[in-house]
Formats: sequence, structure tokens, C-alpha cells
Amino acid sequence: MDRIADLRAQAQPGARLAVRVTPRGGRDELTVGPDGTIRIRVTAAPEDGRANEAARKLLARALGVAKSRLTLVGGATARDKLFRLD
Repeated sequence: MDRIADLRAQAQPGARLAVRVTPRGGRDELTVGPDGTIRIRVTAAPEDGRANEAARKLLARALGVAKSRLTLVGGATARDKLFRLD
């Protein structure tokens, strides 16, 4: 079962969300640290954008929006990523 924090309060149009993604993390999980850092672990490998897509899907579920409303605007090949909510 996936563990996903509730981020619906942050679902504002135009919002930019910085996240730290760990590919091959053993399970799919989205947590928020005490400092407000959003951390996403996905089982997908960082190949052909699979980990990015898995992270986008988890983030969309946590925000309560369609994944098509999230755009990756920075960090496509890095662990630290920036998503924009359209």
C-alpha cells in the first residue's frame, strides 16, 4: 500500500512545489519532513523518465488534482525537482 501525505491545502494554481525524489526506493511513498520538505520515494528506476512520471503521479494524488495539471519545470535528471501546478 502506498503511503501518501495530504497536500490538498497547497493545491493552488500556479504553485511551485520543490520535491526530493529517491528512485528505486523500495516502495511508493510521499512524506513531508518537519521543515516542510516534500520527499518522494518511488520503486521506478530513473530510466526513460519513469521515476519522474511515478513522482508526478504520487504528487498529484497527494494534491488531489489530475496528474496532467502538474508540469516538471526543473530537475529532470536530478533528485531535486520543481513541479508547477497549472
